[in-house]
Amino acid sequence: MNSARLIRITGRVQGVGFRDWLLREAGRHGLQGWVRNRRDGAVEALLCGEADALAAVLAACRRGPPLARVEAIEERFAEPPAEPGFHRLPTV
Repeated sequence: MNSARLIRITGRVQGVGFRDWLLREAGRHGLQGWVRNRRDGAVEALLCGEADALAAVLAACRRGPPLARVEAIEERFAEPPAEPGFHRLPTV
């Protein structure tokens, strides 16, 4: 059964390749959803998939790519995405 989470990641997460890294991680684990930068400096993502895959990507997000420094992740339940696949959205 698929579940979905909306996450907001703060720290040094912009300008370090976080979105492209998350695109690869989500694809590798078969997740659907999207990722985008926020003007406040955070990265926001909607992740949807099987519980084990979702847990693996959430754990990876706590580390992030090599140049990132994750300070906090806010997580809440969400509705699954309307579109299949995993996409990079424009900054909001």
